[in-house]
Amino acid sequence: MKYKRVFNYKETRCTITADSEAAIEVAISSIKRHRGQLERYIQDQPKFLHSLTPVHVGDGPTVAKLMAEAAERAGVGPMAAVAGVLADLAVGDMVSSGAEVAVVENGGEVYAVSNTPINVALAAGDSPLSKCIGFRLEDFPIGIATSSGLYSHALSFGEAEAVTVFAINAGVADAAATAVGNLVKGEDWHKAVECGIAKALSIKGVKGVLILYRGLVGKAGQIPKILKVSTASKSG
Repeated sequence: MKYKRVFNYKETRCTITADSEAAIEVAISSIKRHRGQLERYIQDQPKFLHSLTPVHVGDGPTVAKLMAEAAERAGVGPMAAVAGVLADLAVGDMVSSGAEVAVVENGGEVYAVSNTPINVALAAGDSPLSKCIGFRLEDFPIGIATSSGLYSHALSFGEAEAVTVFAINAGVADAAATAVGNLVKGEDWHKAVECGIAKALSIKGVKGVLILYRGLVGKAGQIPKILKVSTASKSG
């Protein structure tokens, strides 16, 4: 049996799925704890919050170090990885507590560990394709993140309807989706998509990428099986 709960805490908006209620409580505790540590760190290091380029973290909490590491791989600011890293840490704590199904979707970024396949939907704000296609996840662990230059509240310098990245964890996927999304723009649509794909595959830890831009669909690397919306869940 799987349990699911929607959890809101400050700016964090999560859907947590697990094989026990106890694992969900572990995830909630993890998110609150790590978010609190991050907030205290930012108070002392405001550059970490505002920088659009990688920032070195010396003596800082694990959440800040993981964000900085993911950002360094992608060449973006550390806050580009915040949602993904919080999901990673929560799932890690769930697994450590004994969970065999542990999925955290945080603002559209997903980290999943499961002993059975899981379906997730592509979420891209108000894009016509948002929640119209999904993916069947069978190879775990996996991190997924989507960036949109048109439909997202997050900062992006690109124009893609959606850039979805599949990676070793959600932190890397989150940072990579931002980096790739920043590059997909301009009137040469094919070149923009090709540039985005090349960037994605150059980032250590990225497994695959799917880009939607001006009616074009570009994909490369390891992409989970694509589903129609009727069979995709709303968890991603």
